[in-house]
Amino acid sequence: MKKEKFAVTGMTCSACSARVEKAVLTCSGIEEVSVNLLKNSMTVSYDEQQTNTDSIVKSVVDAGYGAIPEIKAQASGAQNGRGQRKSAASVNTADDAAAQHMQQMKKRLIWSAVFTVPLFYISMGHMAGWPLPGILLGTENSLIFAFTQFLLALPVLLIGGHYFKNGFRNLWHKAPNMDSLIAVGSGASFVYGVYAIYKIGWALGHGDMHTAHEFSMSLYFESAAMILTLITLGKFMETRAKHKTSEAIARLMDLAPKTAILLQDGEEIEVALEDVYAGDILIVKEGTSVPTDGRILEGYASIDESAITGESIPVEKHTGNTVTGGTVVKAGYFKMEATAVGEATTLAKIITLVDEATSSKAPIAKLADKVSGVFVPVVMTIALAAFLIWLISGHGFEFALSVGISVLVISCPCALGLATPTAIMVGTGRGAANGILIKSAQALEVAHSIDTVVLDKTGTVTMGKPVVTDVIIKNRALWETAVSLEKSSNHPLAEAIEAEAAKNGALPQPISSYELIPGRGITGILHGKRCYGGNRLLMEEKGIDIGDLKDREEKLADEGKTPLYFAQEKQVLGLIAVADVTKPTSKAAVARLQEMGIEVILLTGDNARTAEAIRRQVGIPSVIAQVLPQEKEEKIRALQQAGKKVAMVGDGINDAPALARADVGIAIGAGTDVAMESADIVLMKSDLTDVASAIGLSRAVMRNIRQNLFWAFFYNAIGIPVAAGVLYPAFGILLNPMIGAAAMSFSSVSVVSNALRLRFFTPKWKIHAEELVTAAEAAEVNYDVEYPAENVLPDDDKEAKGEKIMKKTMKIEGMMCMHCVKAATKALEAVEGVTAVNVSLEEKQAEVACADTVTDAVLTAAITEEGFKVLEIV
Repeated sequence: MKKEKFAVTGMTCSACSARVEKAVLTCSGIEEVSVNLLKNSMTVSYDEQQTNTDSIVKSVVDAGYGAIPEIKAQASGAQNGRGQRKSAASVNTADDAAAQHMQQMKKRLIWSAVFTVPLFYISMGHMAGWPLPGILLGTENSLIFAFTQFLLALPVLLIGGHYFKNGFRNLWHKAPNMDSLIAVGSGASFVYGVYAIYKIGWALGHGDMHTAHEFSMSLYFESAAMILTLITLGKFMETRAKHKTSEAIARLMDLAPKTAILLQDGEEIEVALEDVYAGDILIVKEGTSVPTDGRILEGYASIDESAITGESIPVEKHTGNTVTGGTVVKAGYFKMEATAVGEATTLAKIITLVDEATSSKAPIAKLADKVSGVFVPVVMTIALAAFLIWLISGHGFEFALSVGISVLVISCPCALGLATPTAIMVGTGRGAANGILIKSAQALEVAHSIDTVVLDKTGTVTMGKPVVTDVIIKNRALWETAVSLEKSSNHPLAEAIEAEAAKNGALPQPISSYELIPGRGITGILHGKRCYGGNRLLMEEKGIDIGDLKDREEKLADEGKTPLYFAQEKQVLGLIAVADVTKPTSKAAVARLQEMGIEVILLTGDNARTAEAIRRQVGIPSVIAQVLPQEKEEKIRALQQAGKKVAMVGDGINDAPALARADVGIAIGAGTDVAMESADIVLMKSDLTDVASAIGLSRAVMRNIRQNLFWAFFYNAIGIPVAAGVLYPAFGILLNPMIGAAAMSFSSVSVVSNALRLRFFTPKWKIHAEELVTAAEAAEVNYDVEYPAENVLPDDDKEAKGEKIMKKTMKIEGMMCMHCVKAATKALEAVEGVTAVNVSLEEKQAEVACADTVTDAVLTAAITEEGFKVLEIV
């Protein structure tokens, strides 16, 4: 069984993609066909013994479309990396084609508007009282009036000629689509306008001013042009969305470095990535990306694998561990053996998953396209039947022709064509105003039926950046030791500790003999004393007694936090816990989705312990942890196979396959470009409550579209019989084309007016800007100071100073938050002679250990300068 991909040309709507799929399935040996309208592509699985590429292409051509097989890289190319380069080239080619097509659509729209605007002004000006040149006014100038409109309408029809080509071609193949409706409606209006010009000319030549005036008021050139221009506007918006589809894959390709350092005959040589083969020995240094998948032979590194696993905290790798191409070395140096290159790498497989997921996504059948196969033939049949009946009944050719054209004009698909795009345009505009960017009409339509929302953890539910959450201080030297050691580290946890240390007024001091201990932590000499920072294993190996901190460490780990010990010589100084905390609105967002009857699932590549802690914090019912990108995509597919309509919410490159596979992919605006381009909806405020708002907006838009379509069809159901003359024999009521056009215009106005009601859509749940906080603000740091004041300074220091340590309790007014606590702590610690400070926000007091030489006035002054008030000191 062979699987081949084709580029398909000529498709304009879901009826087209359905016809292409149906045509290919008629070939023998076809197992599966998947046509993607957005990408204009088709994937076919077939038996090479029964059919071939030429037969498949012929079946598509016979259906009225075009098909070109995409050239695939040879197996040898895939093995040595050249396959990957060729894939990138094909992506760039497709991207260039999409950009070129979008520019063509933009030119068509501009030039259509250039002619349609003056045409509309001239045709409607006399009725609206707008100023017009005298040459266009009066019955005597009616031929000039009509011919001017003809000249303005003709270029619009030529610019939109592809609608007529595609529409009538599909009619010929008995598969009418939206283009067929456009071609019939605008074509009928134009033909009647030409007919009217002849009638005006004849009437003027025979002095029949009444007939000339009547037909000059029955021109429909503006209708023909307006239909085409409005449809072109909608097509341009659609084409612009298509332009973004290939960029996601191109950005994925850019993750891998263009070069690698090859170790050959003892020398380090920089070579192009496509020249790397499986088995080559490569050198990878700090700050660079891993060039390809492999295994570490020598060395150690801390690697940021967030692009692959979604884990925000770097993973420590040493000899024997595997590494993945495209990941970033934050710290360290190692020698590796390349085990997979080109299309065999994990990154290339992710690219393939994204491509296949988007290609296999079934096109959403638009309601207008579903009925077009019946609507157009029925309307044409009614028009022809009405013409023949009235002609046979003896009412004359002109009367019969007027009735036939009235049927076509009144059934003009303008209302039907506007029903969906106007609601979608207003809906997407309203979404954008609320920070919800909807990239396609298809996404807006599908989102209303979502019953399951799958959330990624890192950067989606959580802030995506580690911060300090808990501090247990056993010795005042904790912050200085921690910041001095971590200053020399490139680990993301170090950034969090440095930031918190700065808030506490601690400055890094010079460290000598700095050493990174793989899998344990770091060490160095500070003020002549050996200091350590790392996990419990490091403390145990160095014989440092951690006492009761062990139980507290385990509790913190159960909460999804990373505890780090710091020690000086054999004395533990304290414990600092770091975590990627949940966003302030995550819990509310989950609750709101559940209120809407939507099932919520947490899906993450993080470890089960951390994932479970996050699940409990935000109230998500179920969690699936430790899944790789391809497994995320498989989980989404499994949910879909179980009958679920799934929305995937993520922010990382690792989420791209799942975002593409889901019925609706929703990306967090603060996430990666790849995630945003693979997704259908982007939340610019990075606020999870906007997921509920997006689904609510989709439901409102779909409700509006159904209303529009109902009134459009109801109008046709009433208008067409009347235009056909069913009331004429009994009541003498007959619609001339002018009244038919007026009715058609009224139906369009009603549809647009109804769609404009969406401008007043307001999300039921809205988070105000002041509620959105930074990662540091979101984490309320829990401080626990446990060291006794008399043990803060070494004994020899106290003896040298001859000081007696005293304890004082200060009652303070004005402290409102942890930032106030930090400010008060910093102010008191800056007082000379103060050895320890413990400020409590709950008790509104500060416990100070200080030399007996420190007066109450000095302490009061320090607090007063920070804007607080000292009530008493005891």
